[in-house]
Amino acid sequence: MTVLKIYEFPAPILKQISKTVTSFDTSLESFVQDGIETLQSHNYCVGLAAPQTGVLKRIVFIDVSRARKPHPNNGLLALINPIILEASNHKIVREGCLSIPDFTANVKRAMNITVTYQNIQGDTKILTTKDFEAHAIQHEMDHLDGVLFLDKITNPASDLFRRVKF
Repeated sequence: MTVLKIYEFPAPILKQISKTVTSFDTSLESFVQDGIETLQSHNYCVGLAAPQTGVLKRIVFIDVSRARKPHPNNGLLALINPIILEASNHKIVREGCLSIPDFTANVKRAMNITVTYQNIQGDTKILTTKDFEAHAIQHEMDHLDGVLFLDKITNPASDLFRRVKF
């Protein structure tokens, strides 16, 4: 397994659209293991998308159990070709990103979502989740379409904040 490089804004790859995964083989399995290891190598990192590692595939990794504060969650998730089926209860929430390490921002996100995705074997699954896990999944899914949280803020003066490093 390998810890992958994280691309940071303004790297052009972060603005590209990822391709659907069609081959569920050992190459995919290897990449998923590398993605998980990469997520786990960053303290308190709760999400990572394949494009952040330079791979334009529709894959996100989520594990909000790694957050500083406890949140209800489904543990470590590798969502392949995720699609949001339902979204409700939108709120403004603060978020950060490995690819934008110096800032956080207030972004509007659904606090309840239902997502369909494929697992590593290519089986279709459905996940219903809420609160921080729902928020994290949406953030990572945005990366699959070349969208950064910077693209979602309406007023940088009031919604963008310099990150406090611990």
